[in-house]
Amino acid sequence: MSAFDARWMPLSQLRYACVDRSLYGWLSDNGSLTQRLIEHCDGKFEVRLRSQRWKAPLLSESRLLDMKIGEYAMVREVELLCNGTPHVYARTLIPKSSLTGRASHLRGLGSKPLGALLFSDPTTRRSAIEYARLLASHRLYQWAMSSMSEMESELWGRRTLFCYAGKPLLVNEIFLPAICEHKRR
Repeated sequence: MSAFDARWMPLSQLRYACVDRSLYGWLSDNGSLTQRLIEHCDGKFEVRLRSQRWKAPLLSESRLLDMKIGEYAMVREVELLCNGTPHVYARTLIPKSSLTGRASHLRGLGSKPLGALLFSDPTTRRSAIEYARLLASHRLYQWAMSSMSEMESELWGRRTLFCYAGKPLLVNEIFLPAICEHKRR
């Protein structure tokens, strides 16, 4: 782990962390985050594409994806919005070797929700799910907060290693302050 990366832990350890109760429900939910947000937002949900480009993963991401140091992955960064307000920053990493065959269409998702695709495919497998408290020194915190006007002392996130069409991809989901402030009408 580098100083720029968070300390990731399994769900069993999350119980002992100081996580706000409303946020714990989001972190520990093993269903589709996309579907839960659609319900949470009363249908006023959208995906805003921030960027999609080839980049080097963080060290812990490389290890989880079993990539060589210095190898690039396609990195897709999006914001998941409720009523126009960002609630989640998502960073998906897809190794070049995973963008072949049936999974090659992942290159062109644009503003389509990846979660809807993953959870609608019965062959998708979810394996390693980890959680982390993100501080201002962590890269994921910095990327997640880059479009926010007010800074928070910490954020919480989870990451999941998926196997889609037989190929690995990693999804980081960083929960932004608005997710706990949003009240259902």
